[in-house]
Amino acid sequence: MAVATGAAIGTLTVVFGGSPAAAHVEVVADNPQAGAGNVTVTFTGEGESTRAGIVSERVVLPTGIAPADVRLVSAPPGWTLTVAADGYTVAGPALKPKDDAVHSVMVARLPVDATVLVFKTIETYSDGKVSRWIDVPDAANPEPENPAPALKLRPAAPGAAATSVPTSSSAPASPSPATSPTESSNAAAPASSDSSDNTPVGWIAAIGGIVVVGALGIALLARRRRSDDGTNT
Repeated sequence: MAVATGAAIGTLTVVFGGSPAAAHVEVVADNPQAGAGNVTVTFTGEGESTRAGIVSERVVLPTGIAPADVRLVSAPPGWTLTVAADGYTVAGPALKPKDDAVHSVMVARLPVDATVLVFKTIETYSDGKVSRWIDVPDAANPEPENPAPALKLRPAAPGAAATSVPTSSSAPASPSPATSPTESSNAAAPASSDSSDNTPVGWIAAIGGIVVVGALGIALLARRRRSDDGTNT
């Protein structure tokens, strides 16, 4: 009976392995839907060392999520987020051995046309050990040894593509200073080609011309009268 029991144990050891399953990183979201906005994504990195604690989690963001569109929501005490060109790192004081590293970030907008988001993650321990959870399953290796955390998404809601906001990497350039509507209308208005002048200065000039003409007429009349008087004498 003991031999049989020992054989059975040996068989179980061969089937399930002689060591516990390897730790990994898991990812979940409060609204895992393509095109959703302000989604909180939570990562849990399992502490696998009995002698050292996790000090950082380096996350590579999938296509469609820009580092500038991610902000830290929660993390272990003393941990902060640093943005990189392709993702971000949350790091801080070492956790206790075997403690999980849990942090959450808010993503401004999930990609509209995505079905699965893969977040390759690299964990670093206080003793220098590095765990790379970066393998992506494929036909040749459907169950990789170090799988990257992946988030499955529900299809986007109708009209989500039309309302999705651009990421910072694709945001339009700042417009040049705009003129006010009044300035624009004044600038567009053509200059008047009318030679008439309805301003007060124009009226004064016209009146002055009339006065001059009247004075000339009076002078001519007076000269004619003097001529007539000289003839009659």
